[in-house]
Amino acid sequence: MFRLLSYLKQCKKSVLAIVLLLIVQAYCDLALPQYTSDIVDVGIQQGGITYAAPEWMREETWGSLQNLMTEGEKELTASCYEQAEDGTYERTTNKTADLEALNDAFRMPMVMLSAMDESAETAMNDGADAAAPTREQLQLLQALQNGSLSEEQLLSLRETITDQLGDMSDSLLNQKAILFVKEEYEALGKNPGSIQIAYLLKTGGKMLGFTLLMAVCAIAVSFLASRAAASIGKNLRGQVFGKVLSFSSGEMHRFSTASLITRSTNDIQQVQMVAVMLLRMISYAPILGIGGVLKVVGTKTGMAWIIGLAVAVIMAVVLILVSVAMPKFKLMQKLVDRMNLVSREILTGLSVIRAFSREKFEEKRFDEANRNLMKTQLFTNRVMTFMMPAMMLIMNCVTVMIVWFGAKGIDAGNLQVGDMMAFMTYTMQIVMSFLMITMVSVMLPRAGVAADRIEEILRTDSSIVDAKKTEDEKLTQCRGELRFEDVSFKYPGAEGDVLEHISFTAKPGQTTAVIGSTGCGKSTLIQLIPRFYDVTEGKITLDGVDIRNLSLHKLREVMGLVPQKGVLFSGTIASNIKLAGEDEISDETMKEAAQTAQATEFIDAKPESYDSPVAQGGSNVSGGQKQRLAIARVIAKHPKVYLFDDSFSALDYKTDAALRKALHEQAADATVLIVAQRISTIMNAEQILVLEDGKIVGKGTHEELMKNCSAYQEIARSQLSESELKGGMAE
Repeated sequence: MFRLLSYLKQCKKSVLAIVLLLIVQAYCDLALPQYTSDIVDVGIQQGGITYAAPEWMREETWGSLQNLMTEGEKELTASCYEQAEDGTYERTTNKTADLEALNDAFRMPMVMLSAMDESAETAMNDGADAAAPTREQLQLLQALQNGSLSEEQLLSLRETITDQLGDMSDSLLNQKAILFVKEEYEALGKNPGSIQIAYLLKTGGKMLGFTLLMAVCAIAVSFLASRAAASIGKNLRGQVFGKVLSFSSGEMHRFSTASLITRSTNDIQQVQMVAVMLLRMISYAPILGIGGVLKVVGTKTGMAWIIGLAVAVIMAVVLILVSVAMPKFKLMQKLVDRMNLVSREILTGLSVIRAFSREKFEEKRFDEANRNLMKTQLFTNRVMTFMMPAMMLIMNCVTVMIVWFGAKGIDAGNLQVGDMMAFMTYTMQIVMSFLMITMVSVMLPRAGVAADRIEEILRTDSSIVDAKKTEDEKLTQCRGELRFEDVSFKYPGAEGDVLEHISFTAKPGQTTAVIGSTGCGKSTLIQLIPRFYDVTEGKITLDGVDIRNLSLHKLREVMGLVPQKGVLFSGTIASNIKLAGEDEISDETMKEAAQTAQATEFIDAKPESYDSPVAQGGSNVSGGQKQRLAIARVIAKHPKVYLFDDSFSALDYKTDAALRKALHEQAADATVLIVAQRISTIMNAEQILVLEDGKIVGKGTHEELMKNCSAYQEIARSQLSESELKGGMAE
């Protein structure tokens, strides 16, 4: 989770903008339930009258209310009202604080005045109005109207009435005061219906405005989140690709090509998808949840414990499900690697599979990998399917509890219907916040595993790196003299050495050949020169400079390697030959290289010549053509050191001989190293090394080795005729 969050640092500005937009969206979202409550409580039940502070009052009503007020209340009301020419009193303020203060000042006098207008005898006999004063209290009110009671007696009377109402005092007093205001408006000839409609339209308009603003914020957040996640994905792919390019052969073998492909595509896609969720949903959930809690506390319903219980149950369910599924999510990524590996092997070796009629076997192998992945995915999906029903059950139980306990509060008179509706909406918003997190938590474990796999690549340092202080300046005029000085090498993790105590010198203008049985270390020797691996013991020097003290760029710049397996890239013949740089290699140089590599015959036969397309991996050219193009690519570079790793094996004898002759003229002043299986390819070399079990068992020319090297003689007898053994092979 924390690693996923660390990726968001790459787009701080977008994240900050998203957070601000989410706060605005949450504010709008949380404002709507309160407006719904106001529509029910004020718009419908109170006829659109919010406060017991009338906008207009008759003169006689003003006077009667003033007689029932304390001195402080009189001063407050006098500062907020002024008398019009027709004698009515009009309110001069619309500030919320003033209206709340006026509501408190008018509420009790209105209830008292309303009670005075009723028949005390009827109120006492019916007993239906719990708020109606007794006969003694009415006598006191009449005395107060006549000005014969002090303010202390008035306050005592108010306290007595409030005590009679008990817990319902605030609710009932507000309702009776609002009813008094409504009757006053009717007495003034005002239409209560128009007041109610105006309030409903005003409140509904506010709700519509908040809804539109919320929609704009949601769209903007989605846009920014998608853009930020895409940027994270792009950067990660670039970092992973750059890191993989820096890997030596050891790191490539450690991770495997199939795993690197999965990590560069599927894993990064998982991270990118969850990044959108983090910014869009998980960031919004706590903002909405905290805001909902604050709103719930403000409703004063006494049912906050329901939210605490619901959140605790949700967290318990999520933790249980994630703890069960997490190990399987880790296993799933490994199974995806396995699936990619099997698929890649089958598709790459399809012709071999068909040739040996192994289709059924490979189908079973693929089916096994496929089924293992399917079973793991089914397990995790089945575990996570419990989450949604559990969340819905919790939400429905919470709704029932709110209605149950809320109904009791309404019945007791300390809760209004609108407040209960608002509380229910806020509770659902809080629960939905946690539900958002739980929905994303299904993907978080897998994304966390994917992030770990990506970081494993990014944290892996290549075992082949440039020295802290390079000596590139010593190769300003590179001659290409290559020297092995008591070189030994073993692969990482291997028990024994592949090469032991190898010493020889390859000089410019000469061809040094390496021959030996399969597995004797010929290709390994070649791979040590461009530092695909570093020697375990001894050293390799180029013009007297240890190659480990040269930068990789400088070292490989002066070398040209044709690998054992010719590799071509999708494009054209020209783009493959000019791989070293189209700006550095002219068309004339390209054609000369193709001529030297004996490739012009089949290139010119193609309708588009050098612009002929080359499929991925060179699948639309033959093995011999592929080798000749790979050789032409190196010749066009004009390196100081040519490295041929069994690069003539697919050529016929005639083409092989012609190519070597042309190459000898082309690379007259360069160092040439050839690894070969055929003696005919190397018998004219100035120096031939015979390897056996990683050791040099023979060194010299063809004639010298034929006299004193039994291993070489054995190879020669297996390949050459008697006449060739005696007289050599004619070119």
